[in-house]
Amino acid sequence: MEMPPHGRLAYGMQLPVQSQSTIYAEPWEAEAGPGDLAEIARTADRSGFGYLASCDHVGVPRRLADAMSTVWYDPVATLAFLAGVTERVRLLSHVAVVGLRHPLVTAKQYATLDHLSGGRLVLGVGAGHVREEFEALGVDFERRGAVLDESIDALRAALGPDEYPEHHGKLYDFGGLGQRPRPAQARVPVWIGGSSPAAVRRAAVRGDGWLPQGDPRERLPEQIARLHRLRAEAGVGEPLVVGAITEPLYVGEPAWDVGRRTLRGAPDALAESLRAYRAMGVHQIQVRFRSRSRSELLDQMAAFGADVAPHLD
Repeated sequence: MEMPPHGRLAYGMQLPVQSQSTIYAEPWEAEAGPGDLAEIARTADRSGFGYLASCDHVGVPRRLADAMSTVWYDPVATLAFLAGVTERVRLLSHVAVVGLRHPLVTAKQYATLDHLSGGRLVLGVGAGHVREEFEALGVDFERRGAVLDESIDALRAALGPDEYPEHHGKLYDFGGLGQRPRPAQARVPVWIGGSSPAAVRRAAVRGDGWLPQGDPRERLPEQIARLHRLRAEAGVGEPLVVGAITEPLYVGEPAWDVGRRTLRGAPDALAESLRAYRAMGVHQIQVRFRSRSRSELLDQMAAFGADVAPHLD
């Protein structure tokens, strides 16, 4: 995704339906399915969204199921399905817990997705937080940060141009195994999720982009300053795509209770509020709309693309 250092904010969204945590899922999503996801993706494609994102959990333990639910679609399958009904919008894993799988398995899946979608993948990765997932799959939960660090390095090699990628590290060692199809992109962007000190450092040193997790807007300037300082200290010269997750949005004046934290109102007022992210040094915002039905969500997405987005520069 080209993110110019100046100009209009790019905007994308986490898909509804595919993950249904009680923190953000709307009631109508419980009965929704593939057809709804496809129509949402088509609307995003038409409305100028930069990306659609899908989460990653292999299994949710009973102790967390009431809050997280157990509805978590597989991101590779979900994004591949939506690649077939869209043409332009990019496909983001936000985030793939890549430490749960061997890098060659992850590379095979995501290289194929990039190939099938014509080069629209953005690989978002994170350390993970559910101990039981790691234990069930035989991965050391306590060392998940180190596992992620080496996984990123291994994936850089495995998703590069070489048909026979090589990586020789402490955890993973491979070479001489051919993998085709190769990604359509010469370099698959790797965006790193998380707002802990370790995650910010990881994004600064190893990432092409940073996906904060839950930072309120007042905390972002400090985090962004640290991100750029660490990147400069590491001597990384490539530009970094800085992201932010906005408050929930509602374009127009709602006739129902959309919650105290939701930004609402006329398109120009919403755009003015969101431009503050650009002033902080953010390049792309992840937006979420309050809605009571699929049709209301589609209307909100279309209104944002037509009436708010042109004023984000």
